Amino acid sequence: MSAIPADNSPFDAERHARWEEQEQAAAETSAVRDIADVAAVEVIASGCVHLMSAAAVKLGLVDAPDADGYVDLDEARKLINALAGLVTAAAPEISDMHARPIRDGLRSLQLRFRELSAIPDAPGQGPGEKWTGPVI
Repeated sequence: MSAIPADNSPFDAERHARWEEQEQAAAETSAVRDIADVAAVEVIASGCVHLMSAAAVKLGLVDAPDADGYVDLDEARKLINALAGLVTAAAPEISDMHARPIRDGLRSLQLRFRELSAIPDAPGQGPGEKWTGPVI
């Protein structure tokens, strides 16, 4: 059987479209299967690590010569708030063993934010402190 259609055109759009649909369906099935195999604690911890990493970049905590160019306290505040809310809400579910290092990293980010702020927030009003309490 020849791969070239009977009309000798080099490209069969309908066949190509079916092939793309099958590839997409296979990829979606694979992604669902991959997620199904991951424990909830790993998904939560991964989300926390992503938030923590993004906040660290926005606080200039990167190993780059122009690290100060990445500092954006408004963005860092949002990321720290999200991280604090997530780890506080998830802590009972993920156990202290998983929550403790995330809390330690969060506290470091909160302290760095306070260090960089030209006008410091009042105790208990800094990023994430609504959920973690004052960070001093």
